[in-house]
Amino acid sequence: MGMKCIGVDVGGTSVKIGLFESSGELLQKWEVMTRKEEGGRYILDDTADSILKKLEELGISEEEIAGVGLGIPGPVLPNGYVEVCVNLGWRDRYPERELSERIHGLPVKSANDANAAALGEMWQGGGKGYHDIVMVTLGTGVGGGVIIDQKIVAGRHGLGGEIGHIHIREDETETCNCGGVGCVEQVASATGIAREARRQMASKDIPSVLRAFGDKVTAKDVLDGAKAGDGLALEVMDVVGHYLGLALAQISMTTDPEVFVLGGGVSRAGQFLIDVIYRNYEKFTPISKNKGGIVLATLGNDAGIYGAARLILN
Repeated sequence: MGMKCIGVDVGGTSVKIGLFESSGELLQKWEVMTRKEEGGRYILDDTADSILKKLEELGISEEEIAGVGLGIPGPVLPNGYVEVCVNLGWRDRYPERELSERIHGLPVKSANDANAAALGEMWQGGGKGYHDIVMVTLGTGVGGGVIIDQKIVAGRHGLGGEIGHIHIREDETETCNCGGVGCVEQVASATGIAREARRQMASKDIPSVLRAFGDKVTAKDVLDGAKAGDGLALEVMDVVGHYLGLALAQISMTTDPEVFVLGGGVSRAGQFLIDVIYRNYEKFTPISKNKGGIVLATLGNDAGIYGAARLILN
């Protein structure tokens, strides 16, 4: 095995690429634009060209590269098949095989981008030192990844780690983006928290700092208000904490991770958010005090390239 590996995180706007030592040290990172026209046909060409150009610039031979890991925004089957990536326009592709052909046969391994991010956090981030983690990413949506024995558990159909679409809320009436109703994502994402705040403002007369924002209220507004002791914001976070704690309890009873790692923009609320969730997580797991704790992710937007690179070392 070579001394270095490359991690690629394909996003809807840009493709992030990182060159790593096998020890986990990030040597250099860069980006290329994601060209989505014509069904995303140029994305892998541009990525390959950029990788080969960078290696030439740095004077690194292809023999020094153990391989390239590829994080993809969609389900990836064990054989590397990707049925669809809505954000990229891809359908019926084998991206790892296609990229390998474009970089002179260097080994390529692929995974769902959220799973890759979880692997990255286990390797060099908030989950470092653990072998079994579950990452929960609270952003515009809710993503996740399950890592057991330092390996991604993607499942037979690539649905492993789809934490955002676990059904938890029986009284929900609106439909989730996935087509379901009552998903974690609908209450615990940044979008979901803001929506819950609008509902609470509409149904209650109590004064709140949130009312100044009206329909433009954001998750950050809610969390800032809750931290400052605003009653309505605290009620919103009680609802969010209840359902997130319930989801984590169910996951804990299924996978029993050493630790949960919280990432995404909402996680910037830090220890306050952990405390809100943990109270409910404890309530729903009375069977044992000996269970996985909750920590914060630390790699931010780089988690995907770290995890993609780590795929090569598995």
